[in-house]
This record gives sequence, structure tokens and C-alpha cells, in this order.
Amino acid sequence: MHSLQFSVPLVPTSRFKRHSVRCASDRQQLFNRIAPVYDNLNDLLSLGQHRIWKRMAVSWSGAKTGDSLLDLCCGSGDLTFLMSEKAGADGKVIGLDFSKEQLSIASSRQYLLSKACYNNIEWVEGDALDLPFSNGYFDAITMGYGLRNVVDKRRAMQEMFRVLKPGSRVSILDFNKSMQPFTALFQGRNWRNWP
Repeated sequence: MHSLQFSVPLVPTSRFKRHSVRCASDRQQLFNRIAPVYDNLNDLLSLGQHRIWKRMAVSWSGAKTGDSLLDLCCGSGDLTFLMSEKAGADGKVIGLDFSKEQLSIASSRQYLLSKACYNNIEWVEGDALDLPFSNGYFDAITMGYGLRNVVDKRRAMQEMFRVLKPGSRVSILDFNKSMQPFTALFQGRNWRNWP
């Protein structure tokens, strides 16, 4: 039996680590632009239900006290904070996103909310298609509203399963393309030139 040990180094001089981001730059720019209104968009598109769905996604992930957890495409950190509460002070949670602006908002929220368990969170700027973690490192992974935005879904799934410990779970929360006129209007909108 082999044991692989690895720790993600902290960078004390910045609020979050920066890794080379190799993803579709237009999507990255989009999420940097909409970062200030991202949470409001989720409220609008889900009619506020996303808060319940996020709790369910974390529950389905099987995350527990002391775990090493990853929230992939973490945005402003909603799922990351919920995962942090599950992991507790003995656990470790990484919120990874390719949007520097989203991570900045998440880091600010961490400071403002200032729950003791949130000290276990590290924010990492990175690409879901090339995760900067060792094989089999995480006990659970969540991804909220991110799979639809990666340029290669298959590669993103391969990376998730690569860094996940055998027998552990990935819990993905996302919207379907809607046929309802109200939600289809927002899902089909060209956000490239907004705001």
C-alpha cells in the first residue's frame, strides 16, 4: 500500500493564489465583468431557490468534518462557505475559479462573514481543465453552475475524477436550458457586451 502526501502551499502575500489560467479568455472576461452582479443573476434565474439547491448539493457531496474539499468554479463562494462549515476547523476547503474578480468578491465575503470555520478556506485562481492538485487529493468536490461554462466538459470531468479520492463524490449543480420564455430570455442573452 502506497501513501501519497501532498499539501497545497499557502501564499501569505496575497489574498489568493494565482496559477496560469489556460481557458477560453472570452468566458473569463465575461465572468470578471459580471462578478458584481453574479449573485443577483442567480437569484433572478432560480427565483431564489439556488440557496436551497446549494445546501442539497453540499449534502450530496458527502463532505464531513476534517475532509479536504474542492469547490470548483466557486464564483463568489456560496458553496465554498457551505463546504467550509461541513469540513470544520480540522478540514481544508479550496475554492477555485478562473475569474480573478469572482475570487476577490469571495475573499471579501470571507473577511466580512468572519466565521471561525472560514479560516480553512483558500482561494485559488485556476483552470477547471488543468487542476493544480495531485491525484486523489480531495474527499469531495462540488461545482455550482460551472459545468455549462467550461469549454471542454469531458476534460473538466476527467480532471475532477483525477483529483478525487477513490470512492468519494462529485456533486454538480447546474441549470438546464429552459424552454420557459422568462428564463430562456436570460439564458440566451448575449452577456458579452453587458454591463
